[in-house]
Amino acid sequence: MNLDRAIRELAWDPFTPVDLAELNLHLAADEYPDLDICSYLNTLDELAAEVRPRLTGDLERRTAEFCEFLFDECGYTGNTDDYYDPRNSYLNEVLDRQLGLPISLSILAMSVGERCGLTVVGVGLPGHFIAKSVNDAGDEVLFDPFHGGQLLDYEGVEQLISAVTGHPFHAHEDSLAATPPGLVAQRMLNNLKATLLKSGHFARAARVISRLTQLVPSDPTQRRDLGVSLVQAGECGQAIKHLRAYLEMAPTADDAAAARQFLREARKQVAKWN
Repeated sequence: MNLDRAIRELAWDPFTPVDLAELNLHLAADEYPDLDICSYLNTLDELAAEVRPRLTGDLERRTAEFCEFLFDECGYTGNTDDYYDPRNSYLNEVLDRQLGLPISLSILAMSVGERCGLTVVGVGLPGHFIAKSVNDAGDEVLFDPFHGGQLLDYEGVEQLISAVTGHPFHAHEDSLAATPPGLVAQRMLNNLKATLLKSGHFARAARVISRLTQLVPSDPTQRRDLGVSLVQAGECGQAIKHLRAYLEMAPTADDAAAARQFLREARKQVAKWN
């Protein structure tokens, strides 16, 4: 996979088919430069080969068997002890540690499912991410990769999301539609961005936000956040163009004055080097 080309295609059309596991691993290589992507893709192939013979019967039975294998027998589960650990977002770490976030575990399920003949798609909900298996007849089976692959009906989804968000949620066909790959990637990167910014890892956050500016180039807030993160990481020279771009894209934004202050600080620091 050519990562830059894949991101450009998703930016143009978020419904572009893409192997989200491979995309995640290529993005992880920004954080892990020596990452052996092929080795982890082989692991996904091996998981699929092991479970494939067990997937018989109707969609619900095959989904239940798939979830039992992946989440009970293999032990992939949600990291409830350290939810905001950045490693939870990277598929290589998920495969190594068997811990992840709702979205990274859903990507794992999607990718293994694709390889073993079970079509699994992601469903982005308020405050949580789940998955569902589907077939050509229009049947679907919802399940929660973060909570052991628990199968869900509409009532179960409503209870889950209400518990997560503290607000009522109405589950219906539209609210449970498959999330297109481009929006899955965007949500994954935004989660990672928030975690890194919260922990003060500004240089690492800047690498993630840089990918977001490729994926959603029309979003001025990503340019702002990239510029600010670069200033805080001491990369003032690189920050200037992004802060200028933000102010050109959103000159009347509520935080324009704060962005100008960051821009002045960046220019001040660069002037000291000359």
